[in-house]
Amino acid sequence: MKKRQVSPRVVKGTPSVELSRKEFVLRFHRRHEDPAFEKVSQSLDAVAEVAWKNYIEYHKSPRTRKAGSSFADPDYELSVDWLAARKRIREAERAQRKPGTRSRILVINGSARSDQTCPGEMSKTYRLAKIAQRAIEAAPRFEVDFLDLSLLTSEYGRVIYPCKACVSTAQPLCVPRRSRQTGLFTCSAADIAGCPARR
Repeated sequence: MKKRQVSPRVVKGTPSVELSRKEFVLRFHRRHEDPAFEKVSQSLDAVAEVAWKNYIEYHKSPRTRKAGSSFADPDYELSVDWLAARKRIREAERAQRKPGTRSRILVINGSARSDQTCPGEMSKTYRLAKIAQRAIEAAPRFEVDFLDLSLLTSEYGRVIYPCKACVSTAQPLCVPRRSRQTGLFTCSAADIAGCPARR
C-alpha cells in the first residue's frame, strides 16, 4: 500500500522584529553621534529616509538578473550577490577536488580578542593559530589559509551574520551574504579545518 505524503507543518510564533519608523531612525542616527556629523545632519536625515524605505519594503536582493539555463526556472530573478558567491564557492570546490594538488588546511582563529581593540593584547588562540600556520607552511605537502575572526571586533565594517539553518527547511533560501563569503570560500577549498583551543 502506497504511503500518503504529508506536507510538513510550518511552525511559527516568534514575536515580530519589525521596527517602527521612529525606532529605526533613532538607531540609524546612533551610529553618527560624533559631533563631526552635525554639519551633514540634513544629508544624514535624507539617507535615513532612504534606508527606512529599503528596510520597510524589504530590499533583501536589490540587484538581480535572470537565473539562466543551468537552473530549473531560467527566467527566475536571482540575486547578483548570490550568483557571484555560488560561482566562487564552486571554483573553490573544484580546486579542492583536483587530484595531484597539495592538501589545503584552513586554520581559524576563533577568538574575538585583539591588541587592536580594548584588551590591548592579542589572544593565546591567535598565537597558537599562527604557530600552527607556520608549522603547516613548512611542510612540503600542504598549503594553508588563515581565517582571523578577531577582525570582526577590530576591523571597520567586517561583519559575519550567523547561519540561520535555512538548509534544514528551505534550501533555496540559503543566501551566502557578503559578510560570510570569506569563510565560505576558504572552507570550500580546505581539506581540513582546525581551530586551536583557548585557555
